[in-house]
Amino acid sequence: MLHPVWQYRVALRDPVRTGEAVIFDPLDGPPTHDPVDLVLGLAGTVPGKGKLSLNTQLALAAVNCASALGARHVMLSSTAAVYGASTAPLGEGDTPCPCSAYGLAKLEMEDRALALAARSRVAATVLRIGNVAGADALLGQMGTRRILDRFDSGHGPVRSYIGPHAMSTVLQALIRRACVGAPLPERLNLALQGGVAMADLCLAAGLKVAWQPAPAAALETVVLDVRRLAQLVPVPDADARAIVADWKADMNMSRGRGRRAK
Repeated sequence: MLHPVWQYRVALRDPVRTGEAVIFDPLDGPPTHDPVDLVLGLAGTVPGKGKLSLNTQLALAAVNCASALGARHVMLSSTAAVYGASTAPLGEGDTPCPCSAYGLAKLEMEDRALALAARSRVAATVLRIGNVAGADALLGQMGTRRILDRFDSGHGPVRSYIGPHAMSTVLQALIRRACVGAPLPERLNLALQGGVAMADLCLAAGLKVAWQPAPAAALETVVLDVRRLAQLVPVPDADARAIVADWKADMNMSRGRGRRAK
């Protein structure tokens, strides 16, 4: 989802000296390449797509690659699922209490990867990412109908979201800071400011909604506190129509790239 944005809209380059980004599988070991400034570890696995323990293996491999390539910083993709249930915005200083095996796996990944990075003398940041439009279970599936939980409040679920283009912009801004040696926190939430109702996203995307009573274990609100992120880079407010437009623009770019490749 990010590749077409970086390839055709904004060239991801070192802000100090020109240099192409290199894409590689960390489990294959570091690529044969000149030293790099930063390794961005986006590889991971989710429930139903592979062993959740692979998240830790991928993160440790990314840290080792960063060390071998002489990188000054490594960023790793984590998730809002490490936090658990809360009615208040979830901040990086809150004690994690995952409600799922996926959240537990990502929390283990964070702890082990940060410990390895400290031993390897590589600065590290784990990015606790909210829902990414198009990579989520709401917008990212086929069909025109969605089933949403309705809670005792009478409302549906509210989540932190970000679109592919917005995520690309935020990541590149963080990368630029890291590449010039500006310090970044070890744990950082990544999403737009404020939550967005899933029903509003469905409306903006032209999807029909069917309601069901929320199961006891369902979470009505999972909203990240992104004040720490906003102190580092510009972070727009969450808006359902803007998020859907961002997602659709990315899909159109991906289709156009596929046609050009043919």
